[in-house]
Amino acid sequence: MKKWMSGILAVMIVAILVGCSETEQTDSNEKELEEISIMLDWYPNAVHSAIYVAEEKGYFEEQGLDVKIEMPADANDPLKLAATSKVDLAISYQNQVILSRAEGIPVVSVAAYVRHSLDSIMMKKEVGIESPKDLEGKNVGYPSTVITEAVIQTMVEADGGDFEKVTMTDVGWDLMPAIATGNVDAIGGGYINHEYVLLNKEGYDMNLLKLSDYGVPDNYELVIVAGEDTFNKKKETIKKFWQAIEKGHEFVKTNPEEGLQVLLANENDDSALDKEVETASLEILLPLMEDDGVPFGYQEEESWQEVADWLYEMGVIETQVDPKDIVQNIVSK
Repeated sequence: MKKWMSGILAVMIVAILVGCSETEQTDSNEKELEEISIMLDWYPNAVHSAIYVAEEKGYFEEQGLDVKIEMPADANDPLKLAATSKVDLAISYQNQVILSRAEGIPVVSVAAYVRHSLDSIMMKKEVGIESPKDLEGKNVGYPSTVITEAVIQTMVEADGGDFEKVTMTDVGWDLMPAIATGNVDAIGGGYINHEYVLLNKEGYDMNLLKLSDYGVPDNYELVIVAGEDTFNKKKETIKKFWQAIEKGHEFVKTNPEEGLQVLLANENDDSALDKEVETASLEILLPLMEDDGVPFGYQEEESWQEVADWLYEMGVIETQVDPKDIVQNIVSK
C-alpha cells in the first residue's frame, strides 16, 4: 500500500514539475517577444494590407515581435512622433522626409513602401483639360501645401504654360467635394488609388495628369521612417519587422482577396471601408509598390537626390540635403 501511494505521489510530483516547466517556458517565450510600434500615415486602407496580414498570420510573432499598430490623430503626427522616438516607426512621404531633414529634424528612411507616386492632377473630362498648360485661366483646388504648389507650377511650365495664370484655391482636404460640385476645375494632391477611384465610383467621368510626365520627379510615395536614435538602438529589430512585412506583402500579392479581407476586418470604426473601393485601390497599388529586379523596400539614393534637387530648385527647401543622411537601407540589393 505504501509503495503504491509512493508511486502515485511520485507521478504527481513529476506532473506538477513538468507543468510548471511548461508554464515557465510559455512565459519565457511570451517575454521574448520584443515590442515595436508603427504609426500609419492615415486610417487603415488597402495600402496597409501587408501590415495587417503580417499581424493576422503571425509573421511578426515568427520574428519574435509584438507589433503595436497606431493611427495618427493628425496627418503630420507620424513623422514627428517617429523623429522624437514616441513611436518606433511611421509611414511617411519621401517629400516630407526631405523637408524635415532640411529643417534639422533627425529622421531617417529605412524602406520604400510604395515605390512610385500616387499623386496626380484630376479633373472631370467635361472640363476639357488635356494637359497642364490647359490649367491657365482655371481654378485648381489643393490642400494648401507648398509641395502641391511646386508640383503644379512645374507641370504647367514644363508644358509651356504660365503658372501665374492659374488660380490656386485652398480647399483643405475637401478635394472631392470641391471638384464634384464644380467649385474648382481641377484638384491637386488627390491620390489615384483613393480620390480618383471614389469619384469614378460616384459617377463622375474623371481624367488625370501624371506628375512624372511633366517634369516632376517620380518619388517614393510612402516610406517607413524612424528617428535616428531609434534606428541606432533597434536596427536589427527593424530588420525583423521588415522581413515580416515582406512576407505579408507576398501573401497579399498572391492572395489579394484574402489579404483585403484581413484589412476589412481591421477597419477603423470612424472610417468604414468600401470593399469595392479598396479592391480597386489594391489593384492600382500593387504594381506601384515595387519594381522588377529590385528587392521590395530597397531605396536608391539617386531617387532621393533627384527629389531633393527638385525641392531645392523650386524653393520648397532653403538648404540642400544629402541622401546619405536620410537613407538607411534595411534591405540589401
